Amino acid sequence: MKVLVIGGAGYIGSHVVKALRRAGHEPVVFDNLSSGQRRNLFPGVELIVGDIQKPEEIGAAFARGFDAAVHLAAFKAVGESMAEPEKYSVNNISGTINILNAAVAAGCLRLAFSSTAAVFGSPTYVPIDEAHPTVPENYYGFTKLEIERILGWYDRLKGLKYAALRYFNAAGYDPDGEILGLERNPQNLLPIIMEVASGWRDELQIFGDDYDTRDGTCIRDYVHVSDLADAHVKALERIERTGESLTVNLGSERGISVAEMLAVARRVTGRPIQARAVGRRAGDPAACYATSARARELLGWEATRSDVDTLVSSTWRVYGHYGPDGKEAAR
Repeated sequence: MKVLVIGGAGYIGSHVVKALRRAGHEPVVFDNLSSGQRRNLFPGVELIVGDIQKPEEIGAAFARGFDAAVHLAAFKAVGESMAEPEKYSVNNISGTINILNAAVAAGCLRLAFSSTAAVFGSPTYVPIDEAHPTVPENYYGFTKLEIERILGWYDRLKGLKYAALRYFNAAGYDPDGEILGLERNPQNLLPIIMEVASGWRDELQIFGDDYDTRDGTCIRDYVHVSDLADAHVKALERIERTGESLTVNLGSERGISVAEMLAVARRVTGRPIQARAVGRRAGDPAACYATSARARELLGWEATRSDVDTLVSSTWRVYGHYGPDGKEAAR
């Protein structure tokens, strides 16, 4: 398939491009480079610079003819979404509608959509399956759930077949070391730990160490980004084969605590990694992890690289390409 990867110069998008190439497909990247980076592009993969907020630009891209698309072009900072819902409305919701209208107009009726576990809100039970209530607690999660609903209508009314892929906590980097662009202003646990290990931050703040968990710190489901990338390929191939839409959770099914991630990072990096327990954050559940049984059933997908050692070591390898100020180009 010829696949338009919208947001393909970003952290997850670049790994999806690699997975598509490895599977014999032809990816083309569409990205406005606001968070994506040219250094994440693979030789020979075309880049179309454009913005999903501009219907004429995404329309012109789809008009070139594609068999399928992957949509990863969302804003995703939870705190920012609560402070600036208008920004997330325009980009995530209106931008997605621009994508869908352009895809339908061009006859591209297969789409893999980057959704999120944030559609569930605080878990009422774990492991979380696809039937878990969807009650998002931040505006980012709300926008993703609304997009899933819109996709359902475009399926019914326009024949657009989609895969809504509900990621849990994406982490890690390409085990082959080909993707080196770091996320800008990371907010997730592992990149923050790496920045402390690299000397770019003074310490890791642990938000609560008195939870009812095995070591008192929060437990989350971290899934390797290369595993997520493989799921996009499998989802598009399934849509091509069956003509059916699907919604699946993508998680490792193994919860990792903050303290466990920190301990492995200290061992792998050989750095002390200063950490300090502070108060709990409002809305943080003690434990949140998935069952991916449906993804196994429908896609034959497994999270094979999502053990904590692989997550940490693949990430540390990339940070080693940067200087002490965190701003140098890769050596």
